[in-house]
Amino acid sequence: MPKGIHPKPSLKNVGSKSSGIIKKHKHHKHHEPKPPDGGLMAWMIVLASFLVNGILFGVINSYSIIYTVFEKHLRDTGVANSESKAALVGSLSMGFTFFMSIVSGMLTRLLGLRKTAVLGGAIACLGLVISSFNEYNHVVLCFSYGFMYGSGSSLAYTPSLAILGHYFKKHLGMVNGIVTVGSSVFTVILPPLMDYIITNHGLAWLFRVLVLLNIVTLFCGFLFKPLMPEGKISKKNHTCCEVIFDLVNVDMWRIKRYRYWALPMPVCLFGYFVSFVHIKRFIEINFDKDVSKNLPLQCIAFMSGVGRLLFGALSDSPRLNKIYLQQISFYVIGSSTIFMPFIKLFWLLVVTALVIGLFDGCFISLMGPIAIQLVGAQYAAQAIGFMLGLAAPFLSVGPTLAGYVFHITKSYTIPFIVAGICPIVGASLMFCIHKQPPAVILPNLPPDAVKPK
Repeated sequence: MPKGIHPKPSLKNVGSKSSGIIKKHKHHKHHEPKPPDGGLMAWMIVLASFLVNGILFGVINSYSIIYTVFEKHLRDTGVANSESKAALVGSLSMGFTFFMSIVSGMLTRLLGLRKTAVLGGAIACLGLVISSFNEYNHVVLCFSYGFMYGSGSSLAYTPSLAILGHYFKKHLGMVNGIVTVGSSVFTVILPPLMDYIITNHGLAWLFRVLVLLNIVTLFCGFLFKPLMPEGKISKKNHTCCEVIFDLVNVDMWRIKRYRYWALPMPVCLFGYFVSFVHIKRFIEINFDKDVSKNLPLQCIAFMSGVGRLLFGALSDSPRLNKIYLQQISFYVIGSSTIFMPFIKLFWLLVVTALVIGLFDGCFISLMGPIAIQLVGAQYAAQAIGFMLGLAAPFLSVGPTLAGYVFHITKSYTIPFIVAGICPIVGASLMFCIHKQPPAVILPNLPPDAVKPK
């Protein structure tokens, strides 16, 4: 092994007393500063992370506002399959936000949290600038809004959560809840604002206003100053392959319970973004013009924030099985989505949106605790990254396919039913986790870890 390269820790030697990594950690442990758990700088970090989460996901979740205008333009200009092409732009944005989480996690070890966050904010802003000059060009928007904005969002998002552990320990759960609620708050605020800008100034100026808003995320990235060593990988005298090998750790795939949790997730998330993209168009077709077309999306966002705080707190209880709770959330979201195309009363649609939002918050808030339970805190970040990376292609295809089916059938009944069936099927596959025999415990691993054969 070349000089300067240290073997990455594996699941076999994590708990070994003779491990050089453990010895080094113990030797330097007293030199690492403790998180302050408060103070002006710590709460500025919370505010910055709140804004990063809120702005990035507020824009992505509100794509249905852009979709209705963009799809109408494509339809009016005679573009075939206008529904699926317009949906593809938004679904690519969400898909790359998830898919690039793997790359984002590795970049934080190469560049550090601050540089990765700033780079992500800059890429997101550049993507919106390009979009503002090509607002009705489907191919360009797939690249600028879909790929660039989605990738930039992912690079900025990961550091905004990782930096919290440098400033909080005792109150880390509460702070994570506050920060992740940002996306719900901005998803409530942005739709009417985006509607107003499009109506009065056009889609191009909407993208330009969003550039100004996303510049905030770029400056927030400069605040992400770590207090503890980041575990960055030195590239000096290393080949590219050696650096990648040191960055990527796939040991968690040897844990059966993790596999049975992560592999069904693409099925669960296949229809996840369908309602976010198509709900406004669905309301335009099925309800009176006088109803508030943005209200159901705002209800989903609001109750998602409530759900993140509520179920995040409930997940701390040892009496509750987190995996069962997440399965229930998928069953409720799936059943509610299937129910939506048959709703004739607008107030009932609003209630359904509230239910979907509440359990959406449950699913999101439990991802971290379940990953830690299954693979341990050391591997949790990459475990979530791999899981989201697997789900990203399915997440992107779902809304696009829904638009294509709508184009053929002129109805959202089939798209919404299929979108609802997927999380039910995926949640049912997760029952394999509970059928596993008692685990053979490895040193320093969570109880759910299973010794590989």
